[in-house]
Amino acid sequence: MLIKITSLPGDGIGPEVTAQAVRVLRAVAESFDHKLEVTEKKVGGAALVASNDPLPKDTLEASLTTGAVLLGAVGGPAFDNYPPALRPESGLLRLRKELGVFANLRPAICLSELENLSPLRAEVVRGTDVLIVRELLGGLYFGERSTEGEPGSRKATDTMTYSEAQIERIARIAFELARGRRKQVTSVDKANVLDSSRLWREVVTRVGKDFPDVRLSHMYVDSAAMALVSRPTQFDTLVTENMFGDILSDQAGAVVGSLGLLPSASIGGKVGLYEPIHGSAPDITGQGVANPLGAILSVAMLLRHSFHLEAEARSIESAVRAVLAAGHRTRDLGAQAENWVSTEQMGELISDQVKKVPAGR
Repeated sequence: MLIKITSLPGDGIGPEVTAQAVRVLRAVAESFDHKLEVTEKKVGGAALVASNDPLPKDTLEASLTTGAVLLGAVGGPAFDNYPPALRPESGLLRLRKELGVFANLRPAICLSELENLSPLRAEVVRGTDVLIVRELLGGLYFGERSTEGEPGSRKATDTMTYSEAQIERIARIAFELARGRRKQVTSVDKANVLDSSRLWREVVTRVGKDFPDVRLSHMYVDSAAMALVSRPTQFDTLVTENMFGDILSDQAGAVVGSLGLLPSASIGGKVGLYEPIHGSAPDITGQGVANPLGAILSVAMLLRHSFHLEAEARSIESAVRAVLAAGHRTRDLGAQAENWVSTEQMGELISDQVKKVPAGR
């Protein structure tokens, strides 16, 4: 099978973690006898420096004509004073919109090998396995916005807007995924205050009637944030709007030990987009200490959702568990100075573990 992807390393630690994710993908292709074709393009700040556009035409064209897109990270302090349309993040938002990826899947799993890393007690976090399904193309991030007035008396407005169709399609994704998990959906909103959330709750409830085998519950976002810390194992599949999902998924990363562990998949459009949920981390760029596991596990999601290669996806996930079980850690995972492994070493360890799988299995 041909696995054809476009790689967008981006900024900061993006190139470092993406290189190791591609390395592991090459190991999978070799082990399972697939042909791999990787096209690398610029995005974000790297693209701005090269062409004054955070999403150049050739990057978009390559992304739209591939089987999947693997992204590293975008942004950095060097671009903080750029106008909004030229910020690295605007390139990412445009890419998501052009690809049409409206459903962002963010799993947060407490691995038994790392349960001691959580700031929570092990007995609280043990067994946590949450899938956050975040709506990605609506809400405040894509609503109308404006800034008016002179310095000292300015007023800024951001508009949260959702249509019934947008809510219904993300809800259906969540219910369908829950059927393959523990058959529980928690819908998170702020329906006691926001009109958009009241519509959200109404539509999700209606869609839920088409999935009688899945149990639906509703929570306000503040209550969900509290429960995610105090009772994380109560959640199975959590569905919510764009900003709430952005915040809660980062919180979930802290609950299970490190943002560096968390992958994501953005699906539902022409081409799937896969990326670790962490940022560009300019403070550790170039030091060889970035955790590549979020990017590597994003490759597992890429194989599962865009190419329907379940055995190949599981081979990566099993390799990650095996390497962690052997005691290997990047610096963010609590490793001591004398025994931590670098970004590149972690990628090599996981690639070697994947290659132990007999060809074609």
